Amino acid sequence: MTPSVEVGAIVALGVYVVGLLLAFGARTWQQYRRTGDTGIRRVASEAGAGRWGGALFAVAVLLGLVGPVLALVAPASTLEPGVAWWVGLVVALAGLALVIASQQAMGASWRIGVDPSEETALVTRGPFALVRNPIFTAMGLAMIGVLVMVPNPVTLAAVIALTIGVELQVRFVEEPYLLRVHGQDFRDYAERVGRFVPGLGTL
Repeated sequence: MTPSVEVGAIVALGVYVVGLLLAFGARTWQQYRRTGDTGIRRVASEAGAGRWGGALFAVAVLLGLVGPVLALVAPASTLEPGVAWWVGLVVALAGLALVIASQQAMGASWRIGVDPSEETALVTRGPFALVRNPIFTAMGLAMIGVLVMVPNPVTLAAVIALTIGVELQVRFVEEPYLLRVHGQDFRDYAERVGRFVPGLGTL
C-alpha cells in the first residue's frame, strides 16, 4: 500500500525537518555542552568557488524543505507515490542515521564551516575510514531519499544544488585547509580513502 501525495509529502517533510533539527540544532547544542563552543564557523571562503559552495548548500537546504511543502499545497506538481516511495523513505532515514553517526565520530573536531586560523584533529576513524566526507555523503543520500518520496522539480533542484555546493566546498575550502594544517598526514589519508565514495576521488 502506498500513501497519497499529501500523506507522502507530510512524512517526507517530517523526516526532513527532524533531520535538520538533529543534524544542525541538536548537534550544535551537544557540541556547546561538551566544549563550550558551538562549532559553527563561517562557511564562505575568500575564493569565489568557496562562496558559491556555501551559497548553494544553503539553497539546497531551503529547497529540500520547499519540495514537500509544494507537494502539499499543489499535489499536481508531484508524481503519485509508488513502491519507490518506501525505498525513498528507507534511504532518507538511513542517510539521516549516517549523518548523525558521522557527526558523532568527529567528536570535538566537528565544525560547520572552516576557520583558517584554527587547527583541529584529523579524524580518520569510523565512517571516515571509508570516505573522507561521510557527513556530506550521508546528506546526499538523505536528500535523494526525499526526492524519491517527493519527486518534483524543487526536490530535484535541491539534490543538484547540494551536489554542486558540496563539491565546491570540499575541493576549494576544506581540502586546501586540511592540506595546509595537516600536510603529509592528510595527503597520505586522502591517497587511500575516497572523497565521497569508497575508492573514488583519492588524491
